[in-house]
Amino acid sequence: MSTAFDIADIKRRMAGAVASLKQELGGLRTGRASAALLEPIQVDAYGSHLPLAQVATVSVPEARLLSVQVWDRGMVNAVEKAIRDSNLGLNPNTEGQVLRIRIPELNEERRKELVKVAHKYAEAAKVAARHVRRDGMDLLKKLEKDSAISADDMERHSKEVQKVTDETIAEVDQTLAHKEKEILSV
Repeated sequence: MSTAFDIADIKRRMAGAVASLKQELGGLRTGRASAALLEPIQVDAYGSHLPLAQVATVSVPEARLLSVQVWDRGMVNAVEKAIRDSNLGLNPNTEGQVLRIRIPELNEERRKELVKVAHKYAEAAKVAARHVRRDGMDLLKKLEKDSAISADDMERHSKEVQKVTDETIAEVDQTLAHKEKEILSV
C-alpha cells in the first residue's frame, strides 16, 4: 500500500468487489443456458485450482444446453467433478472429451437454491468491501501514528472511508435484491 491516503483507490477497490459480484450473479442464469454460468467453477488441474475456461471451451449449442469441450483428455473427470460439486445443480453427461449439460427447468426448490448461492456471492462481496475498509483504516491509523496526518484529518478520512463502505454495502444489497427478484419471478 502507498504511504499516502487515497480515497479514490478505496472507491476503486470497493467498486471492484461490486463488479465481481455482478459478474458472478450474471452466471446465475434463470433457466437459460449461458457460458457465464460455468465461469466461477474452479477445476483441480495440474496440481492447482484453475478456472474452467483455462482447461475447456464452453459453448451454448441450444437455449437449454451447454457444451464443454475439454482440451486434455486426462482432465475430463476433473472437469466433470468440478461441475457436479459446484452447487449449481448441474449434471453433465460425458461423451469423450465433450460434456453436455442440460439446464434444468427452474422449479421452486431450484430457485431457492439459486437465491442461496446469490446470497453467498453477495456476502463475499461485502466481506471484500470490509477488507478494503479495514486496509484504509489501518493506513490512516499508521499515518496518524507517524504524524503524517492530523487527528482531524484522520477523523475526516475515516468518515469518508465509512461512507464509501456504506454505499458499497448498499449497492451490494440492491444488486442482490434485483437478482433475487429475477430468480424468483416465474
